[in-house]
Amino acid sequence: MANKSKYQFDSKIHIYRAAKRMTQQELADLVGVSRQTIMQLERNRYNPSMLLAYSIAKVFGVSIEELFDFEEVL
Repeated sequence: MANKSKYQFDSKIHIYRAAKRMTQQELADLVGVSRQTIMQLERNRYNPSMLLAYSIAKVFGVSIEELFDFEEVL
């Protein structure tokens, strides 16, 4: 079996969303996705596209790097 590297991420969406007292549905509406997508992102069960990550970061006025922690898992 080939040695593949994986990347994992940790979302901080719930922290920024709570600070703005925003519901999952409100955030979903702002970025054009379903509430379930936001829920999966907050639980780290879904990797966002770059466009979605950028859109969410823009809502909170932060960079993608501030919103998500990415790390390589060997």
